[in-house]
Amino acid sequence: MSDSANTVTVYSTTWCGFCHQAKKYFDSIKVDYKDIDVEKDPKAAEEMVKKSNQMGVPVIEIGDTILVGFDRPKIDTALKAAGITK
Repeated sequence: MSDSANTVTVYSTTWCGFCHQAKKYFDSIKVDYKDIDVEKDPKAAEEMVKKSNQMGVPVIEIGDTILVGFDRPKIDTALKAAGITK
């Protein structure tokens, strides 16, 4: 399934505790995600800021939804809306 509406991207850094929590949560519910380290990839950092209007991490992109921070209820809602979970 390579439909972009069904993809999850986590823009993160190695030192961000909430980034680790978000990725651990996706792992625990068996949701695949693409992890982008914005410290190592300046172009991705720029893209993240354009999408979220935020410089903080994590920025989580689920389908067409952009979430800033680790907010489990909002993540669950976005995953359902994108058809990734039930």
